[in-house]
Amino acid sequence: MAKRDYYEVLGVSKGASADEIKKAYRKLSKQYHPDINKEAGADEKFKEISEAYEVLSDASKRAQYDQYGHVDPNQGFGGGGFGGQGFGGFEDIFDTFFGGGGSARQDPTAPRQGSDMQYTMRLKFKEAIFGKEAEIEIPREESCDTCHGSGAKPGTQPEKCSHCGGKGSINVEQNTPFGRIVNKRTCQYCNGTGKEIKEKCDTCHGSGRVTKTKKIKLKVPAGVDDGQQMRVAGEGEGGINGGPNGDLYVVFVVARDDFFEREGNDIYVEVPVTFVQAALGDEIDVPTVHGKVRLKVPAGTQTGTTFRMRNKGVPHLRGNGTGDQHVIVKVIVPKKLDDKQKDILREFAATTGDKVDENSEGFFDKMKKAFKGE
Repeated sequence: MAKRDYYEVLGVSKGASADEIKKAYRKLSKQYHPDINKEAGADEKFKEISEAYEVLSDASKRAQYDQYGHVDPNQGFGGGGFGGQGFGGFEDIFDTFFGGGGSARQDPTAPRQGSDMQYTMRLKFKEAIFGKEAEIEIPREESCDTCHGSGAKPGTQPEKCSHCGGKGSINVEQNTPFGRIVNKRTCQYCNGTGKEIKEKCDTCHGSGRVTKTKKIKLKVPAGVDDGQQMRVAGEGEGGINGGPNGDLYVVFVVARDDFFEREGNDIYVEVPVTFVQAALGDEIDVPTVHGKVRLKVPAGTQTGTTFRMRNKGVPHLRGNGTGDQHVIVKVIVPKKLDDKQKDILREFAATTGDKVDENSEGFFDKMKKAFKGE
């Protein structure tokens, strides 16, 4: 099945900005993350979303994709060309139908890279902001140490498959309305390896592969966000026939905080102040992820006023600066007042003439919006 257009996968237009692509990815990754969504197909959907974001979030990869689509221009017709159908070029097409010479890539004894792996790492809110060092354990397939990947019992050697002659495939003839066609199929006797094992290794039982638990030390960079992933080269499954290991992709799931709210590299907090503090002005202590900071609240501050505290946000992932913290003031009106306090407020209102001016500019417009729920 052909790969879907990456823009379609993320639900954005081809002219979408980097921020729009990031927001779309964050929304979809949370919706389909296999740790959250247990529905059938959610895992494949998450992989599709991650693959699309990996390409579209990188300027050079996106430019190449916009020009060539899913076809890799560096590999001609190979490497998933034709929309990822897996044709390896004209030689492979002729091999499929006529049993041609075959390419080195089809050689069952040729080195092949191991599969990539994915690991989900859960982080606390501040761990994602400041980074951390961690050690994880992952089960992965590697070459068997007993037989060194041959699958044969020590002291013996695999033999050439007598059915396919060591090619790993056999030709099957079929009569069709267009004539006789020869199809190349994987040899069912050696499973495409081109080898027969008379005496199997007691450790891997002839597969040449075993599952081992590997401990890996990771350095989580400061500034990672929920849904982002980190590539750890060479820490995926072991290669086949001496090929290189695959890669490990660590996907981060970041916990929410009860007080701080993160938006990109900026942090937002809501801080309560009393009616008196807002009216007369004051200096208050405001928590930040970097520690307590003094903030001057000017006299006459209204509820909803936002103050910016520069460089008190999240470190940029690429190491160029730090985001800001935005402090939203919420003026708290006392719910219970004694008679003396009420008299003082009435006297204050009388001296200032405070009342709602229904003729003030925008009053009825605001009322209409309120009733409409805007």
